[in-house]
Amino acid sequence: MSRIARKPLNVPAGVDLTLGETELCIKGKKGTFVHQVHSAVSVTLEGNVVWVRAKDKAHPMVGTTRKLLANMVQGVSDGFESKLLLVGVGYRAKTQGNIIELSLGFSNPAMFTVPEGVTVETPTNTEIILRGIDRQLVGETAAKIRALRPPEPYKGKGIRYASEKVVIKETKKK
Repeated sequence: MSRIARKPLNVPAGVDLTLGETELCIKGKKGTFVHQVHSAVSVTLEGNVVWVRAKDKAHPMVGTTRKLLANMVQGVSDGFESKLLLVGVGYRAKTQGNIIELSLGFSNPAMFTVPEGVTVETPTNTEIILRGIDRQLVGETAAKIRALRPPEPYKGKGIRYASEKVVIKETKKK
């Protein structure tokens, strides 16, 4: 069994967790998740501590299930956030509802539609902040936006995560 699966999952106050036969419902102030539990995994609730164990032998889904439940609990209580920065002359972002208009040095602006469940805001024209309760959806949306113009290694221009360090290569010398 994995080390992650051995740890108990503490459910904070304000998060309601209900166990069914094969599904688990997690409700919080930000939203609701329903998760189908794998058949080889048993989930037990003792007070406000959740234990995830394998039914028969050590099963690889135990650690995965525990981490997914931890992400869901954090998502409905606090939410997730991803911040992107646009680096380059003339690179701008503007939001209109759930559509981001990106000027990235191409002949036409790139239009990106943000999926339902993710909210987007642009505090400045070179920052994009994505928020949501589903960690996977927020990260996937951020990766798709970054893929429109990833940072290039010679000048560092492009879309990057706020925590990303871009290593600038040295140009050729004669």
